[in-house]
Amino acid sequence: MQLASRTQTITPFYVIQVLKQVEALERQGRDVIRLFVGEPDFESPSAIVKTAQHSLQHEAQTYTSSTGIAALKQKIAERYQRWHQLDINPERIIVTPGGSAALQVAFLATLNPGDEVLLPEPGYPCNGNLLAMVNAVGVPVFLDPNHKMALSMENLAAAVSKRSKGLLIASPSNPLGSVMSLQQWQRVADFCKARGIHLFADEIYHGLTFGGLAPSVLQVDDQAWVIQSFSKFYGMTGWRLGWLVAPDSAVDACERIAQNLYLSSPTIAQRAALAGFEEGVEQQCFARRDELQQRRDYLVEVLPTLGLEVMANPDGAFYLYVDISRYSQDSVAFCADVLTETGVAMTPGIDFGGPCPRTSVRIAYTVDVERLKVAVDRLKTYLTLTHATDNR
Repeated sequence: MQLASRTQTITPFYVIQVLKQVEALERQGRDVIRLFVGEPDFESPSAIVKTAQHSLQHEAQTYTSSTGIAALKQKIAERYQRWHQLDINPERIIVTPGGSAALQVAFLATLNPGDEVLLPEPGYPCNGNLLAMVNAVGVPVFLDPNHKMALSMENLAAAVSKRSKGLLIASPSNPLGSVMSLQQWQRVADFCKARGIHLFADEIYHGLTFGGLAPSVLQVDDQAWVIQSFSKFYGMTGWRLGWLVAPDSAVDACERIAQNLYLSSPTIAQRAALAGFEEGVEQQCFARRDELQQRRDYLVEVLPTLGLEVMANPDGAFYLYVDISRYSQDSVAFCADVLTETGVAMTPGIDFGGPCPRTSVRIAYTVDVERLKVAVDRLKTYLTLTHATDNR
């Protein structure tokens, strides 16, 4: 019995293959430093956990509205006012089971079979696969490796066709850590409006930026689609909770899609997330951001001394995108060998597409500085011994 043809175009998430390799080594008793998964070593804030425990003990865990608990939607709207001075109608907020579900709702609401969405690369690998699941097509737009992975408006324009229906941009970016300025968002918004295409903004790493809060696309385009998540800033990866800010005209359609796609988001996660907006919890999350900045600063200083150049301006998230061309033209083989020989796990650039996937790797600084120093020492020894000729 044949499977659907879309299954032939959905590519594997290579980081999961790295995870399997890591777990196999750990079962052998190896000490592996995990610098490959997008999940820092912070537990969910205790106030969030305690709120969940209280809810389990004292509240019925019944279905909620398909768009989310009203109190949670209100808190999200208030954060847009507090962080960006934006008045967002809570009715435009659709609470979803994670950021991926938010993107899925947005795609289902806007795209027909054969429609195209422009995807700057390197980028999050699941985006193209989510498009395939709605029978749409992701069109890669390569970022410029010679200019800190800048997005060229000329390249964007060249990628547009009569089937173009959207542009998806992440800020802060995975895997680059780069952040869109307000002026850059304005140029992109003008580009989309001039062509009548949807602007999708992946803002799931908001709050985790090192030069102040990142601008939201909603500051320049009130009708853009915003994908958000509780996973990163609030440390709630396993709770599976996110949200979508939809244009006014699309709210009804998104609600109907949500009703049929997943009925409602996890009740316990929604109630727990309410605690995330408490002042003390938010301060705790910003303190964690400051620790991430210390990790970034250490790596940005030391990696170039090993011949590993950082390819973008990593002003947010917790990733560095690193050029390994001095040592290898095969990022998959390079990462596999480094993992086997040193116990340092990184993600090969092949997972993220773009102009140089085989000569780049993503490093996630998801362990503390002392642990990062151990990783750097291991990498230094490996590169010196294995690539002595290249290091002369």
